[in-house]
Amino acid sequence: MNPYVLLALSMSVALISGMGTKLFLDRYNKSAATRYLYQAVSAIVAVVILAIWNGSFKVSLFTVLLGLGFGLLTAVQQIFCMKAMEVGPWSYTAVISSLSTIIPTLSGAAIWKEKVAPVQIVGIVLMLICICLASDLKKSKTRANVKWIIYCGITFVSTGMIGVLQKWHQNTAYKGELDEFLVIALAVSALYSVIAMLISCRGAGVGKSLKPVIGWVPVIAMLVAGAGTALNNRWNLYLSGVLDSSVMFPIVNGGGLMLTTLAATLVFRERLSVKQWIGFGIGLVAVILLCNPF
Repeated sequence: MNPYVLLALSMSVALISGMGTKLFLDRYNKSAATRYLYQAVSAIVAVVILAIWNGSFKVSLFTVLLGLGFGLLTAVQQIFCMKAMEVGPWSYTAVISSLSTIIPTLSGAAIWKEKVAPVQIVGIVLMLICICLASDLKKSKTRANVKWIIYCGITFVSTGMIGVLQKWHQNTAYKGELDEFLVIALAVSALYSVIAMLISCRGAGVGKSLKPVIGWVPVIAMLVAGAGTALNNRWNLYLSGVLDSSVMFPIVNGGGLMLTTLAATLVFRERLSVKQWIGFGIGLVAVILLCNPF
């Protein structure tokens, strides 16, 4: 299949998963335990889908070790992204997450000797400006605002490093172990989330802590998130090996950002301050420049 068709499919799947996550957070997420359950179930569903897809399981030690690291990083990224969405706007959280493309873009030049055009350097500078405008601390010096900044910062770094690990694996002799790599990674992510969920339930008990998510809608949201996780990770991992970092990651993040913004404003009715809208626009320009359209 044409890699750019896969890019479009990947962004669409990510949008659907993101909308499901936002719905879950707004209506059913009542505690850390429910958040960890959401992550655990979606990861388990993704593991099952990828395992069935693959059919066989032959893996090298390199893939096992990198998969373990990738799984822990994925768990951290998803949990803190959900935390950021809880205390701040989904649209701007998506902006910060998208700007993490700077990490794999620069790693492509530094490690794999991929070229970075001058216009992409301008995009990187604009990214930094966007991040500075993201948090309107003068307008709101609340604890939630500070927490959102911290959560977004962790999401930013972990999302960027996920791209680096994807690129690393797909530029080795073990790139054919794509499904095995993801199964290991997502299994680790699921285990991490289950343990965190059980720890969170110690006070009130498992039954009481997870009662808010017992129902068809939250269950369907978790299943959809799992399917989206499987498809999105598989396609992005493959694409990281056939496209330059400076092309793939900005397009995936930038296209996903535009779709997320439309959904956040039209479906979830989110509102941003004037300062944040300016930063948002700068962020969009930054992502476009990183794609090197000239």
